[in-house]
Amino acid sequence: QVQLIESGGGTVQAGGSLRLSCVSSGGTFSNYAMSWFRQSPGKKREFVAAISRRDGGSDRVADSVRGRFTISRDNAENTVYLQMDNLTPEDTAVYYCAAGEVSFDLVVVVTEAYVDHWGKGILVTVSS
Repeated sequence: QVQLIESGGGTVQAGGSLRLSCVSSGGTFSNYAMSWFRQSPGKKREFVAAISRRDGGSDRVADSVRGRFTISRDNAENTVYLQMDNLTPEDTAVYYCAAGEVSFDLVVVVTEAYVDHWGKGILVTVSS
């Protein structure tokens, strides 16, 4: 059974940075397309960033975080990262790691319908 465990969350001031990590166990990590989603209070969960499986040759980020957030993966460590820079209070949310069992190398998972496994989420709070 695949397990995804997020870490690296916490509280940071506006303009600061955080790096989230998500470690996978119980499956073949390199075969999964990996994504990050987030849910702010009172809002629906939304897509943040995604990276394709294996060498991560394809990636995508949401318009709201483009230029500030970067997704990457380390298959040797079974880990996907989300580097978050220039954070704003609007980035305050619970961030979820997600894995999709895709069939092609360049596919990225940007919608919840294609997520097969979820982490429990980790809180990021950005103070003004």
